[in-house]
Amino acid sequence: MPARLAGKLNLFQAMVLRWRELDPYVAVHMVGVPRRLEAARLKAYIGAELEAAGLARIVLDARRRRFEFVSGPAAIDLAVLAGGDDPPSVGRAEIERQLNGAFPSDGAFTPFRFFAIDAGATFELGIAYDHFIAGGDSIAVLLERLAAGYGADGAVGTWSPRRYPRTYGRLFRRDLGYALRGLLRLPAMAASCRRSVRAPCHGDRSAGTGFVSFRAPDHALAALLGTAKAWRVTMNDLVLAMLLRALADVVPRAHRSGRNELGVASIVNLRAEFESDAHDTFGLFLASLRVSHPVPDGTGLEQLAAEVHAETERIKRQKLYLQTLVALGWTGLAWRFLSPGRRRRFLAKHYPLWAGVTGLNIDALWSAATFRDAPIGYTRAVPTGPLAPLAVAITTFRGAMQFGVSFRQADVTSDTATRIARALLGQIEALPSR
Repeated sequence: MPARLAGKLNLFQAMVLRWRELDPYVAVHMVGVPRRLEAARLKAYIGAELEAAGLARIVLDARRRRFEFVSGPAAIDLAVLAGGDDPPSVGRAEIERQLNGAFPSDGAFTPFRFFAIDAGATFELGIAYDHFIAGGDSIAVLLERLAAGYGADGAVGTWSPRRYPRTYGRLFRRDLGYALRGLLRLPAMAASCRRSVRAPCHGDRSAGTGFVSFRAPDHALAALLGTAKAWRVTMNDLVLAMLLRALADVVPRAHRSGRNELGVASIVNLRAEFESDAHDTFGLFLASLRVSHPVPDGTGLEQLAAEVHAETERIKRQKLYLQTLVALGWTGLAWRFLSPGRRRRFLAKHYPLWAGVTGLNIDALWSAATFRDAPIGYTRAVPTGPLAPLAVAITTFRGAMQFGVSFRQADVTSDTATRIARALLGQIEALPSR
């Protein structure tokens, strides 16, 4: 392996590498393509596109936290499945299978796997990817090119994204004052964690990932945006409030003795802070913000959303997501001294979260002009890892909202995950159309 590889992982990517030592840390996107499937042509086109973009193969030095994209043909893994009478069920099962399939831990490999579900006149195209290498926005741009280029016989032009983005050092130097103030607030964050209910975490066994998904009603996006505007909160605040209410109905009261708050997190995409957009730079630029709330019985959704909004606005105003990155760096130092079982329990004990939310607006990333016919549906699944037993991926596509709920099967049953998903859906359906 070369002494020095071209790319250096940022703090979040380095933490993902540690998480994937315990269990696969894989994310999945799937889009419906309004064309008949020709598997050989699709596989050849995917390989050619990855090679042209310089993304076909990667060399990873996990110990040194460095990577490099290397030239050469792509070893494309394309699984072809028959949709049968129920393509959506086949898709959900394949997404779950892909979430649980590890990529090589080190060395040279292709950090993508592909699948296609044949539904006759149309097919579903899916991509599973090693999450340390890219965020959902980069993958959405790649998947658009693959789906649109296949439909247009490859006539979508060339794409050569920047593959070695800056790490977070520049961000910390620019916002040093915010970072230092964030350090001063670490005791307050620790106190909030001590008040929060710990989610179950069985450190003695592997945490396979389950997956359920549902499409929100057609009026959901307009209702969420309209309600958020009327209540003077963001849509993300409103979704977090809904998630807290859904969890409050599921978390056993006995587990909340002495700890009266529920913790949830929202992914923050830092790309705009120091990098160009997803069409120009391929990579992962994430942090998170944490909200903890007691959610007493009888709390109205509007009140809860307002209280969540007050907390998220303070976090954004004071850039306390930098505090999370500092905490990741500290966790990395402690990680090497922990056994695998203690690593699984470490974050659940010291940074209690029940669920995380990540949103992605595909409509803001895709150009409708690249398709002669509109693509059909978009489903996304994200890993849970040791941070939280549940992860909710909300994807906006062609004005519709698709929810994908991943859950750690060692700690959350399929029934519980489905109850939480249905509780979210019920709250959305109850919103007035505006």
